[in-house]
Amino acid sequence: MNLYLISRTDAIDYDEYDSAVVAAPDEATARDMHPRDGAPVDWATGSRYAFDTWCRSQDCVTVKLIGTASVEQGVILASYNAG
Repeated sequence: MNLYLISRTDAIDYDEYDSAVVAAPDEATARDMHPRDGAPVDWATGSRYAFDTWCRSQDCVTVKLIGTASVEQGVILASYNAG
């Protein structure tokens, strides 16, 4: 499993995630993971849960491969800006 740093490029406010380290098989899967629990974000229809705490568009998520690990797919560490 690959380890990716996913980060936002849009404006970040209180009570939102700004980044996370996730384990995923590929970049596309990592880009679609929500930092809270690794659940896939439906960018087409969105959801209040996803958009209230994460990006509103797939275009505002950067993905950087940072290594590999023998773990299951999911969130390793997330950064949340509590207000």
